[in-house]
Amino acid sequence: MTATRPGTEPSIRSYLEQPRGGPTVLRIVLGIQLRRLREDRGITREAAGEAIRGSHAKISRLELGRVGFKERDVADLLTLYGVTDEDRRSDFLTLARQANEPGWWNQYGDVLPGWFETHLGLEEAASVIRTYEVQFVPGLLQTEEYARAVVRLGHPRASIRETERRVQLRMDRQKQLQRPGAPRLWAVMDEASLRRPLGGPDMMRAQFERLLEAAQSPNVTLQVAPFAIGGLAAAGGPITILRFQERDLPDIVYLEQLTSALYLDKPGEVDSYLAVLDRLCAEAESPRNTVKFLKDLLARHP
Repeated sequence: MTATRPGTEPSIRSYLEQPRGGPTVLRIVLGIQLRRLREDRGITREAAGEAIRGSHAKISRLELGRVGFKERDVADLLTLYGVTDEDRRSDFLTLARQANEPGWWNQYGDVLPGWFETHLGLEEAASVIRTYEVQFVPGLLQTEEYARAVVRLGHPRASIRETERRVQLRMDRQKQLQRPGAPRLWAVMDEASLRRPLGGPDMMRAQFERLLEAAQSPNVTLQVAPFAIGGLAAAGGPITILRFQERDLPDIVYLEQLTSALYLDKPGEVDSYLAVLDRLCAEAESPRNTVKFLKDLLARHP
């Protein structure tokens, strides 16, 4: 039987006894544990792929948690890795079944792109969500009317039903901030995202009021990056970094594009984006001054 790195089995057991997050995170945890077993045995991805009638690319996707797990594949990999103890095998197979269960967002499969499903799963399990927004108010803080206007901009040819489904998905995402054990949201908004008129004056007033309300929440920190600070290191686009309590899960950088997204978890890449956000937070208005900034905007808005 192969030796495993300290913490491998306790991590699996802890997820079975007290599940945290949805299937996306469970897939990542399972993938990490299987990768550790493979590396401890000195087995290549090519050899592991052959054991499950696949390729090294399939093993890579499994170990990254990008795809679901077949119990047969997990069982064959455990055999290859020398895991013969029935209790240990049972733990892995149980986690595989849980990782294949649908998330709450599956009900929106008709309007939900696959690349965004991963983000919803990570968002659900995160302990801290740090984000910088350039053009819009963060989705987790948008009012329903503001969200509808943003959705229409991004999907101008969508039917009314599709638009409303996307808006409802965004509203359901926001419930994560009110649940027990909710993540901490730390959002930096470029001043442009607040100055740009979207919809009518009443809608913008309601959005400012929503932000002021959110700023009073103990798990929400808001900052405005004003025009006065000049060029920003993150001027290329919005950034989100998700952090997790579990030691097995690395920080993940999420970079959303129009029809796709990038997920970065290599330490060097993550550190670069963390440095950008740290600089933004240092240069932006403090949370207290941000509240004053929002109140001034609200007072001057028609």
